[in-house]
Amino acid sequence: MQDLTSSQRLDRDRQAAPQVFERLREMIVSLTLPPGETLSRAKLAKEFGLSSTPIRDALMRLNEEDLVAVYPQHATVVTKIDVTAAQQAHFLRQSLELEIVRLLALEHEAMLVDELGRTIALQEHFAQAGDFAAFMAADNDFHWQLYAAAGKRELWALVRSRSGHIDRLRRLHLPTPGKAQDIVAHHRLIMDAIGTRQPDEAQEAVRRHLSGTLGYLGEIRARYPEYLRD
Repeated sequence: MQDLTSSQRLDRDRQAAPQVFERLREMIVSLTLPPGETLSRAKLAKEFGLSSTPIRDALMRLNEEDLVAVYPQHATVVTKIDVTAAQQAHFLRQSLELEIVRLLALEHEAMLVDELGRTIALQEHFAQAGDFAAFMAADNDFHWQLYAAAGKRELWALVRSRSGHIDRLRRLHLPTPGKAQDIVAHHRLIMDAIGTRQPDEAQEAVRRHLSGTLGYLGEIRARYPEYLRD
């Protein structure tokens, strides 16, 4: 298992288990902890400086999202990317975001477009730097801003809890030449359609944007067969 660095130290003023969950989830989604990786509770407890209880609680939350498989008295293993689960998560997200961008194109606060533009500028910077982890974080920020502006924050939490498999597919696809630039371009189309109050154009931009990775599923499967399961 990959060692945790000092940057993984926890905020002692906050509950430990949710922080461990978030750190491990980020490492799984970014493929720092790839499918098939074995996680040692004892090693995690030592590296986070915690007892076994918060580690167990964090791993159980990851198990609920099907990002790890917990085998009692044996091992905890990062799951393979479930293609069916990824497809279902895509369907859920697209269904919600089509309605969210329509709502926002019809009515939104004036500051929204500026906020989206700043996030897109960050994405452009990270794409140029080849910092895919930061790029993905900014990508999530862009979509969270849409949900928040539409008053649908709880739905974003639902989408995120179902997105581990599709997000890992996206992470595998992201280094493909031109992919990050395509994402930025799609985000600009969504932003512009919202800003000019064109709901049909906003929805079409979302369809194009969210269909990208699954359209290359065959290529991803051929390159990373050991990471995927049907």
